Amino acid sequence: MKNIEERINKLIEIINKASYEYYVLDNPTITDQEYDDAYNELLMLEEKYPELKREDSPTLRVGGEAIDSFKKVTHASPMLSFDDIFNEEEIILFDERIKKTISKPEYTLEPKMDGLSGSLIYENGVLVRAATRGDGITGEDITINVKTIKSVPLHLTKDINIEVRGEIYMSKLSFERANRDRVANNEKEFANPRNAAAGSVRQLDSKITAKRDLDFMAYFLPNPEDFGIKTQEESIKFLKELGFVTNISLNGLAKNSTDIINYVKELNKKRPELPYAIDGVVIKVDSLEDEKVLGFTARVPRWGIAYKFPAEQVLTKLNEIKYTVGRTGKITPNAIFNPVHVDGSLVSKATLHNFDYIVDKDIRVGDIISIRKAGDVIPEVVEVKLDRRDENSTPTKMITTCPICETELIKKDANHFCPNENCPARHTEGLTHFVERDAMYIEGFGERIVEDFYNEGYLRKIEDFYNLYKYKDDLMTLEGFGEKSITNLLEGVENSKKNSLERLIYALGIRYVGKKTAKVLAMYFGTMDKFMNADYELLKNIPDVGDIIAKSIVDYFNEERNKELISNLKELGLNMEYLGEKIDTSNENINGKTFVITGTLSNSRDVYKEKLESLGAKVTGSVTKKTDYVLVGENPGSKYDKAVELGIKIINEEEYNDLIK
Repeated sequence: MKNIEERINKLIEIINKASYEYYVLDNPTITDQEYDDAYNELLMLEEKYPELKREDSPTLRVGGEAIDSFKKVTHASPMLSFDDIFNEEEIILFDERIKKTISKPEYTLEPKMDGLSGSLIYENGVLVRAATRGDGITGEDITINVKTIKSVPLHLTKDINIEVRGEIYMSKLSFERANRDRVANNEKEFANPRNAAAGSVRQLDSKITAKRDLDFMAYFLPNPEDFGIKTQEESIKFLKELGFVTNISLNGLAKNSTDIINYVKELNKKRPELPYAIDGVVIKVDSLEDEKVLGFTARVPRWGIAYKFPAEQVLTKLNEIKYTVGRTGKITPNAIFNPVHVDGSLVSKATLHNFDYIVDKDIRVGDIISIRKAGDVIPEVVEVKLDRRDENSTPTKMITTCPICETELIKKDANHFCPNENCPARHTEGLTHFVERDAMYIEGFGERIVEDFYNEGYLRKIEDFYNLYKYKDDLMTLEGFGEKSITNLLEGVENSKKNSLERLIYALGIRYVGKKTAKVLAMYFGTMDKFMNADYELLKNIPDVGDIIAKSIVDYFNEERNKELISNLKELGLNMEYLGEKIDTSNENINGKTFVITGTLSNSRDVYKEKLESLGAKVTGSVTKKTDYVLVGENPGSKYDKAVELGIKIINEEEYNDLIK
């Protein structure tokens, strides 16, 4: 019997070492066949001698035991979450707040895993309990299910007592596999990997959990000082030594907000390539001594924050449908909803385009709606959550008169219009857009001041902004204005003349041309004259432009009054050139082509992406029939296979260098 016990212990040692090398070091020293042989022998011995089966046996990962319910457990120290931030300005504010207390802080930066937090308790190096975060004070005992997770060490490399916290998650591959199984079984698909992981880890039958192929990423020690650890970075290294999978290769260090913002941008670019979902960046003060000084509020740590990447879609409640009048008299219905963060900003309004859009989606006041930000335009409603609709809701009816001048509306195609050319809203809308932050940004101007100056007769068209200096004395007599405020406004007007071309293009209010597209156009053409004279065929083939935007631009410059506007603005001294680095369109092999980059190359992918885009190419993350070239390095993966399947031109780095020459 002693020999059997020794063999069991040896087999567990072999399997644990192999798992550590595979999951943590990514450097296996035995083959899959050798691993399977050791595992099957252990399984056979445990079945024959059940009294010798250890509590930390790797065979427990297959599950098998079912329970009636999950027991409640109290955490030794609260599992607090961080406050969320959503844009670069808030990153800067966080850094400034920390520096009021810590003169020269360093920050650790970690990918924010999109799963659920878990706590693991080890005694003498053996896993004895796993729990969910719950409300931060009390969670649920999920030990039986966590033992099925292959990346959770059942026995650490050191025989110590320790609590380790991290994220239980489902990889993208496991998520796809789980949904295929659910479809085959006529079950509803999981909405996303996070929901799938949360549902899987709370299964009463651990066999089901085992089949879901979950993972665990360790990121936090509640009591690092007990192990002589002085920084967050040291904590992660120690966790890896113990046998945990960590994100140490993706983690970063920063000394200021600029470093943090650069890391956030780089990590966001890598998201599509990662094998798991992340939804942001966790920013922590690195020094544990500094963390003690900063301490906690009643709710969250002061020494850390969670930056959330812009959500693709968010849910909110529709409170009102408000109708606005555009420069052409077009009536646009807008959804007014509870404020939510979308694409890094807090928004409470989204376009509904036209009444047909409302009818097609059956949008009603009181509905729970899904919204997103498409590129750089204002948010739009994607869908209504019909399963959450109030049974007393009523269909939306279109207004019949202009909400500003009460003129009866007319309908052209899918849109309604106010035919009154003297309707005040038709003029103030375009003027307000011209001065907005992302447009010409004439500092100090806003909707109220534009309306006041319009009503007083000083603003009737865009050119009038640049003639306001003629009426300085008169403007200072208006209620609410004085010499200082008017002087500041006029200085803002004068400064706006120096803006780069992309701001002017966006400020013109050409339909479908947002600030991102305006930048692309300015880089491509370099001057307003070249942009104005571009034909439809050239425009539609520019990356990020396409059919609809090209037609809209051509239509805009076909109108004589718009050409006259540009001519007048030139005479008034506005800059008509792009002030950044222009796109070189002379290389016909690259200009207008779509590239995908995959595999390991001699430089980072950003180097190739920036070069290709500077030559007029579009670089995307996935291979489709519209892809022209796939640039491959070593270990290219599935994108290479897809390119072969679709017959896309595949080039190596040498061929790429020939192309760009």
